[in-house]
Amino acid sequence: MVWAVVSNRSAQCVVWSGVFCRHGANTHEGDLMANIAEMVKELQQQRDRLDQAIGALTPLAGIIKTSSAQGGAGGPRRTLSAAARRKVSLAQKARWARLRAENSAKSQPNIVNPGKRTMSAAARRKIAASQRARWAKLRAKQKKAA
Repeated sequence: MVWAVVSNRSAQCVVWSGVFCRHGANTHEGDLMANIAEMVKELQQQRDRLDQAIGALTPLAGIIKTSSAQGGAGGPRRTLSAAARRKVSLAQKARWARLRAENSAKSQPNIVNPGKRTMSAAARRKIAASQRARWAKLRAKQKKAA
């Protein structure tokens, strides 16, 4: 709902909500004022209709009216003392620390590291003997082929 009075040398114009009314140089000042008064009256009627529609739809949407939504402040603004601000700050920091700890515990799966596995000396001797036998067999096969 925008209106403006625009004037230049030849004419004066009133632009309101997309309606363009031209007033020539011979238009009386009283006509312009009557036109503006009509526009104000019409805008007030539109505002009343919108308020009624909002009032009817608000309960259906489950929106709770707050004092700021009604256009007025809900009284004097309350301030916290330094001690109260500190208490709130510490509580919030503790809350965030607790949430970070929970999230890091969830994201890191508990993997048990079995540690370094060692082999007994007897097992090492057994593997070394079987490996020597494999190599001897391979060399014998290559000698035979050559």
